[in-house]
Amino acid sequence: MSDTTTTEFDTTGGFTPAAGETTAAAEAGFDFGKSYTKVVGTLNQTLDSVDWPLVSKVAKASGVILAVIIAQILIKGVLDTINLLPIVPGLLELLGLVIVGKWSWQNLSTSDKRNAVIARLQTLRQEYLG
Repeated sequence: MSDTTTTEFDTTGGFTPAAGETTAAAEAGFDFGKSYTKVVGTLNQTLDSVDWPLVSKVAKASGVILAVIIAQILIKGVLDTINLLPIVPGLLELLGLVIVGKWSWQNLSTSDKRNAVIARLQTLRQEYLG
């Protein structure tokens, strides 16, 4: 057929050059199998020395921080859009004042109610801060 040389499959899992051919790696004295074994061995040792529970905690904390940042960006976009509407910002401020006034009237009008609010705040403080 043609005068081109072909490579043959070696039983060790590689290709051997045809008679008279040499590869650049063979000429340079490079042995891929030994280098591969060395790299994989080094990689396995490195992965075995990693403290995976610590990595898991760091990854969870990073994920929560990233989620909070994205949520803040989205909320800012929504609030900026609402702020562009002419009458809505004033109505939202009025709604906030009404809600604060109603909550204050329900929870701070008598000394018993004020003491109950203070007790709830102290309970929450002890629960979360110890």
